[in-house]
Order: sequence, then C-alpha cells, then structure tokens
Amino acid sequence: MKKILLLFSFTILFFSCKKQNSDPYTLPDAYSNQALGTSAHDLLSADKYTTLNIQVQYMPGYQLDPAAITNVTNYLSAICNKPGGINITQTQITGSGDTLNPSKVAALEKQNRTAYNSGSTISLYILVSDGYDTSVSTLGFSYRCTSICLFGKDIFDHSGGTGEMSRVNLETSVLEHELGHILGLVNLGSPMQTAHQDVSHGNHCANTKCLMYYAIELHVGLGLFSTVPLLDTNCSNDLHANGGK
Repeated sequence: MKKILLLFSFTILFFSCKKQNSDPYTLPDAYSNQALGTSAHDLLSADKYTTLNIQVQYMPGYQLDPAAITNVTNYLSAICNKPGGINITQTQITGSGDTLNPSKVAALEKQNRTAYNSGSTISLYILVSDGYDTSVSTLGFSYRCTSICLFGKDIFDHSGGTGEMSRVNLETSVLEHELGHILGLVNLGSPMQTAHQDVSHGNHCANTKCLMYYAIELHVGLGLFSTVPLLDTNCSNDLHANGGK
C-alpha cells in the first residue's frame, strides 16, 4: 500500500510507503537529507567510512533494552565492513505526549539530533517515541538515508504477553528490518543479485520467512516466530555485493 504524505519512508507491521517533502525539516547536514537507501554503500563498505556511530534518542519510559542494542550491534557487525567499530549511544529526550505522523517525527529529529558524519565516521539516528503513528498501525519506519523512528509504546503494547514475542526480540526485529532498508534492501540502493522483490508491497522481500518480508512484524506479533527472523540468502547476497561482508 502506498500513501502520499510529506517524507519517503517505510513502515512495519502493516507496511506502507510514505513520500514526503522534507523542506520544512531539512537537517543541517546535507548528507543526512538524502533519500532512503542512498547511504547503503557507505554504510556497508569501508571505502569512505570505517566507523559507524548510531545515536538513539528515546522518550521517557521507552529506552531500548540493552540486549536489543547488543543484538543490533552484532547484526550490523556481521554485515558492515567497519574496522573502526560500531558504537551505539542512548540518551533521553522530552516526551511528545502525542500521536505522531512523519512530519512530526522529522521535526523532532531536526530539533534533537546532534550526530552527523565526521571524518571517517558515518552516523545514523534512531528516535524511540512515546506516541502512536497516526496513519496506520505501525511499529516503526525508516526515512531519509540515515533516519529511523520506532514507536516505543506500540512495541511495549505488542510484546511480552501470551503468544507474543519478548520485548527484546520485538525491538530487535523492528530495528533490524528498518536497518535493512537503510542498507538498501530490497532494491533500494543495494541492487538485487537475483530477483526477489515483492513489487506489490514496495521494497520488501518475496520470501515470507525473511526479515525483509513486508508483513514480518505482523507475523512476529501473532507469535508465528519465536526468535528474530533472519535475512535470507538473496538479501544477504545483495548486501555483500554492495560492499558488505
């Protein structure tokens, strides 16, 4: 499903592509204003950037679980050629106390983000919000080339219960899926080595068991997976061909 809003992004749970004009929310760093998938090779390879810095800013009560941070660090370390290391930091920001749409998320990023590319270090930004998305039921989305938003309250509400995935695993699944889009999957900056794009659902994988399947979070939320889904061979091959391990 595609919607025209004001910023290009991908949502998960019920995935929908959103396109938005980011002019009112232009970041001070020109690189970070580029389209989703543009930074894939820079993130995957060591050609230009040898260190990856990830700035996580969370609203009160929704700090990412340390185990999820470890999982995501391991996920990226296995994919990205970053001999200088991968560093993830978390800091708290003021809560929104409101439902959020992509425009509000972009405004919050512009107001709070401080980490940008510097020298041989490339930076990503992750906002963990205390609000719900206003357009569809989602757990998170990626937008621009280095930006991700997670809906922390939604993740808390859909994890840890009977038949549900643990919060650690759900946070991990959402983050790793959205990072997959930032890394150019599928056919979004990391060219396909073998055709596997589910064109009816945008830039997602046709393999229903793959982390990049369009409804993977719905399946996870329904308890159809007991562990975090993995990238399939086709997605892994795309990343490797674009400079990844």
